[in-house]
Formats: sequence, structure tokens, C-alpha cells
Amino acid sequence: MKVGEQAFNLTRAFNAREGFSRSDETLPPRLQEPLDEGPLKGEAYHTNVLNQMLDQYYELRGWSTETGRPTKATLKRLGPDDIAEALHANGLLP
Repeated sequence: MKVGEQAFNLTRAFNAREGFSRSDETLPPRLQEPLDEGPLKGEAYHTNVLNQMLDQYYELRGWSTETGRPTKATLKRLGPDDIAEALHANGLLP
């Protein structure tokens, strides 16, 4: 389980280094349009719902809810420490 968590967080750290953040995690506009038919006709997927879900997901992962990036503490816990230090030195971690 820890190896899987390490891999997931290292991938996220790589993406942070390349400039990806929470603002890149959105739904396509088409999915935010009200449905035309079916039992949920007229219903739409609202951005505030996605934001609430992202907050919960980031907290469970040990990531910043503001940026969507792993925290320094999470990366240090999982190792290796040099990844956390490098991202922190570049201002990419909270």
C-alpha cells in the first residue's frame, strides 16, 4: 500500500513541478450543462459540488486543498526527502 501511495504522490509531485495545480482539475463544459432527458432532466453538475469533492479527496491524500499538491509533510513521510525539499525550495509546496 505504501509503495502505491509513494508512486501516486511522486506522480503528483512531478505534475506540480510541471505547473499543474487544482485549477487544472475541472469538468468539461459539456458535463456542466443541464440534462435534456431522463430522471435527472434539467439537473447539472455544478462546480461547487466538484470543489467540495476535491477538498475531501485532497484531505484524504494529504494534499493542500488550495493547490491540490502534496504537502511537504506527506512527501517527507513517504520519502524520498529530496523530492519534498526540491519542490519546497521552488515554492511549489505549501
